[in-house]
Amino acid sequence: MIREALASALVIISAGAAMADPVGVWNTPKNQARVRVADCGQALCATILSLQEPNTAEGKPKLDIYNPDASKRDRPIVGLSLLSGMKPSGDQWLGQIYNPEDGRTYKAYMSQPSDQKLKVQGCALGVFCKTQVWTRAK
Repeated sequence: MIREALASALVIISAGAAMADPVGVWNTPKNQARVRVADCGQALCATILSLQEPNTAEGKPKLDIYNPDASKRDRPIVGLSLLSGMKPSGDQWLGQIYNPEDGRTYKAYMSQPSDQKLKVQGCALGVFCKTQVWTRAK
């Protein structure tokens, strides 16, 4: 009975140690955006904190102009929810990612190869995927 309890405890500890903690602030490639990954209920979510170029050529904030919901097209990109419903699935997280460049939501995978790197992948039809590696902000 003691062996079983110890074995169960080791399995739980090993599973927890295998998944790094992505909560924090991250920079997307080429520092185009700064994103905060946070706990949102029973899942992780991510919000755009800032953009390298937050304004249009006219000096106005960039908006969510490609959103299929016309009532949301006047939302600023900064502050937009990017990742939602990210839940553990094996050694990665699974949820959704919103792409403000085309107004679509895709299936998302997130894994953390190291404490300083976060691999984020958005997939259409489960076949066509785009991957970015984010770096932890200092």
